Amino acid sequence: MVPLSWYLALSAVLFTIGAVGVFVKRNVISIFMCIELMLNAVNLTLIAFSSYYREISGQLFVFIVMTVAAAEAGVGLALVIAVLRNRQSLDADDANLLKL
Repeated sequence: MVPLSWYLALSAVLFTIGAVGVFVKRNVISIFMCIELMLNAVNLTLIAFSSYYREISGQLFVFIVMTVAAAEAGVGLALVIAVLRNRQSLDADDANLLKL
């Protein structure tokens, strides 16, 4: 059996990679992928704790997080397509104004 600390370490590494990607990347699609990586790192932590403590509430919370993440991805990609059509660029610096 894999110890809990390994799951937590992997989750921390994945979350760190996602956080660095959000701050470093300028492409909006890459930023979305990094946010999804951070959400999945949190899900891994919740599942690890749920398994360790033999509680099902963590697994149920992961389903809620996955549902919210799917909705966020749908709305986010729609916004990206709208910005791409109006500005012809996926650079986050080009979309610093809320005016399309």
